[in-house]
Amino acid sequence: MTDVHGIMRDGLGISFGNDVPDDLELRICGDVRGKRVLELGIFGATPNCVTLARKGARVTAVDPRRDAIQRARHAASADDVNVEFHESDLADLGMLMSTSVDLAVCAHQITVDTDIARLFRQVHRVLKPEAGFIFGLGHPAAAIFDSGDTAVKRQYGSASPTIGELTMALQRTNFTIDVMHELMPLSQPRAVVPSTLVVRVRKLGS
Repeated sequence: MTDVHGIMRDGLGISFGNDVPDDLELRICGDVRGKRVLELGIFGATPNCVTLARKGARVTAVDPRRDAIQRARHAASADDVNVEFHESDLADLGMLMSTSVDLAVCAHQITVDTDIARLFRQVHRVLKPEAGFIFGLGHPAAAIFDSGDTAVKRQYGSASPTIGELTMALQRTNFTIDVMHELMPLSQPRAVVPSTLVVRVRKLGS
């Protein structure tokens, strides 16, 4: 079963979007058993926070949408796992101690309106040194088109942060990029541009 928030494959694949490989194939999240993991924005037909908890992580999920939290809370209860939920802006992470998180995951929450510098600063604060931050969003190049149309409809960067803007914001907040996937849709492997950008970065400094 799928919804507008993502796709479920077998229930244990962390989702980075509809019609693209999940982490069972990409393998960028690693073993999360016993780790403190933060999901920024609840995402997935089976919410990623629930999937992470099923994998043995100690999970905190932050989302400003009450309905998304309620949906994920029901999913966690149905799977008999514990997830700590906070209804909050994604960059308001005052409930978390500095250097307390082993991994942060954020799927399809970053938009052209996101204050990415502020978000990245807060994620950097709560991560442990060398810990990973994985985020996925609609590929900035795909944002210049309408779905299924190869005619350019808008200027690059007008509907999504550009790769350059994301890279500079990461550098300025003391992250280093170690993985970047530009994912083609599984149903359209010969699409003009990738549909999804997935990036894993590591925290530098303390």
